[in-house]
Amino acid sequence: MTYPLIATLGLAIAACAAIVLLAVAFRRTPRVPRSRVLIALLLTTVLMLALTALFDNLMISAGLFHYAPSHLLGVSIGVAPVEDFAYPLAGALLLPAAWLALQKGGSARREDFRQLVVASRPISWINTAFPFAAAYVLTTREIDAVLLIGFLYFLVPYNFAMYGINDVFDYASDVANPRKGGVEGALLPRRLHTPTLWIAALTNIPFLVLLALAGGPAVWSALAVSAFAVVAYSAPGLRFKERPFLDSLTSSTHFVSPAVVGLLLAGADLTGGILLLLSAFFLWGMAAHAFGAVQDIVPDRAAGIHSIATVIGAKATVRVALALWTAAGLLMLAVPWPGPLAAIIAVPYLLNCAPFWSLTDERSAESNRAWRRFIALNYFSGFLVTLLLILEWNSA
Repeated sequence: MTYPLIATLGLAIAACAAIVLLAVAFRRTPRVPRSRVLIALLLTTVLMLALTALFDNLMISAGLFHYAPSHLLGVSIGVAPVEDFAYPLAGALLLPAAWLALQKGGSARREDFRQLVVASRPISWINTAFPFAAAYVLTTREIDAVLLIGFLYFLVPYNFAMYGINDVFDYASDVANPRKGGVEGALLPRRLHTPTLWIAALTNIPFLVLLALAGGPAVWSALAVSAFAVVAYSAPGLRFKERPFLDSLTSSTHFVSPAVVGLLLAGADLTGGILLLLSAFFLWGMAAHAFGAVQDIVPDRAAGIHSIATVIGAKATVRVALALWTAAGLLMLAVPWPGPLAAIIAVPYLLNCAPFWSLTDERSAESNRAWRRFIALNYFSGFLVTLLLILEWNSA
């Protein structure tokens, strides 16, 4: 699948959806000032295209990335291929139309939409899309249709399935958990449980099929493991989240598997250095899950949910998390240059977790302060990792 084809398909889908959504909005509110809506859409489109032209040209000229000429039409604006402009155009058409349709659909419809978006944990979307994109781009040195499909999949549908399924089957315990209802997790009303499961299936399966068609048996296996981990963590009958230690292993798989899929799709040679890096990332994921489970010890025990933290207690779990983050940092020291520089990224996590070295189960909820800092630390760490990836890109 070429870049022009995927861009055209995306633009066509967005345009059709925008027409339908605007028609729905205008039908519900016949007196809506259509000329003002269309002018707003036009201005939004012009602004998005202008910003794309500016930043695409700057980044491509700086050598941050380039495109495979064989996958392009050959038409460009400056040095930016014309295909790049399909995506901001699609967004400028689709998003305002979606907002207008929801706005005219009443407060209940808007609230349902908000709940579904919150269920996907937008603040964490990048945590799965970034590993896939980084693994793929650093291997192929190209931006192509497979990259775009994989990035979009691991950005939204994957997270909607992972967290949405969890929110559906954790509803009973989430009701009693004061953390739920914001950036740390949705409290999905029961009427949205069945729609959530359907949306998760309908948005994930097409992407999984496309990615499977782009790869071979190794990719199929990695996608199967990734999808199974998403479902098995929360679904009744499996509920890996209630199997202590397996819960942390499964949670880490959620974040490492996108990188593995990216490497395999790109045809990477899984050298010792790459395996060490993936191992360090896996230990980081286990540490993150274990430490995150500490704050929920009291509500989890009240709901009869077993986790690594409810079984070994707050103090022991914090120390396990510290050991795992330390091991992840030490492993990075053995990764080829500039990998060892990433070892320093473990330090902020250790400093954030260390004050809870002797935390008791009764005071476990106090670790929520550190968990909120952990969410912010992920963005800071992502910035540092991006700098290292640029260094690796330029050195290669």
